[in-house]
Amino acid sequence: MLEGLRRPASLVIIVMTLVAYGCPVQAIVQAFGLDERTVASWRDRAGEHCKQVHEAIVQQGQLDLVHVQADEIRVKGRQMVAWMGLAMMVSTRLWLAGVVSRRRDNQLADCLLRQVRACSQSLRTLLVCTDGWASYPGSIRRAFREKVKKTAGKGRACLMPWPDIVIATVIKRTEKKRVVEITRRMTQGLLSSAEKLLQQSRGGTVLNTAFIERFNGTMRERLASLTRKCRHAAHRVHALETGMYLLGCTYNLCFAHHELSSAKHFGFPCTPAMASGLTNHIWGIGEVLTFKIAPAPWVEPKRRGRPRSRPLPDPTVPKRPRGRPRKLA
Repeated sequence: MLEGLRRPASLVIIVMTLVAYGCPVQAIVQAFGLDERTVASWRDRAGEHCKQVHEAIVQQGQLDLVHVQADEIRVKGRQMVAWMGLAMMVSTRLWLAGVVSRRRDNQLADCLLRQVRACSQSLRTLLVCTDGWASYPGSIRRAFREKVKKTAGKGRACLMPWPDIVIATVIKRTEKKRVVEITRRMTQGLLSSAEKLLQQSRGGTVLNTAFIERFNGTMRERLASLTRKCRHAAHRVHALETGMYLLGCTYNLCFAHHELSSAKHFGFPCTPAMASGLTNHIWGIGEVLTFKIAPAPWVEPKRRGRPRSRPLPDPTVPKRPRGRPRKLA
């Protein structure tokens, strides 16, 4: 992320730390004498880099998720309304996925659950708790599928959903901004299986979405453009996405979670990535921003057009001269 910047690396790291803790861009401009566009550009670069770090560390299909909660935030920006879908692993408080979209539709839910699937091991028992949005159950079934060959011989394999997926829905009815009724129901699976997974993940005694709602509050607190009443609302979806990845990546790797650090969990300062076994120490903001991403493996491009009728010449064999040989005098 620091490549090509003309400012000192220490200044960039300090500014990104303040942004990750929710300091508005206007306050940073006044404090350090920077241009507002410069700070916004640094934030976007840091967010894009953190997205690659998140994909390289978290979305590698090596986690036994057990219990996942998903929810979405309604973002009021400048002359626009956006939706930010989030998902987290309850047992370690690890942020798994995030999607920002102008519309709250099936595409948002599908993209969110595909990212969750990229983090999970195959064919594991999993409990997914969501709110009452009707798009979630179908997206969960489409995301957690595997190719199965039912017949021997030629033919295509069909996609079969995981057999041990449990889907729970928690609907809250509010009056005057207070919750007056909570409806809990099983969309797929048995209640006994859900209670067993709740106990295994330490996610409470009843079906709930409290952990993802608490993370939504953290996101609103630290991402300055998400505060409900402010004068620095976002006017670009890209800025919301980069800010989300900057905060989510640093939340996983850099900030020790107070619940995980208590005696009943680990008893020492612990981040969600450490609790999940992805890292072995608390990262600094500078370590995240200077993390080197491995390049994607090279894939030979497909040849277009008609195949060659003659084989390609061997470069080690010298070429024969063309035309008639010259007569010696």
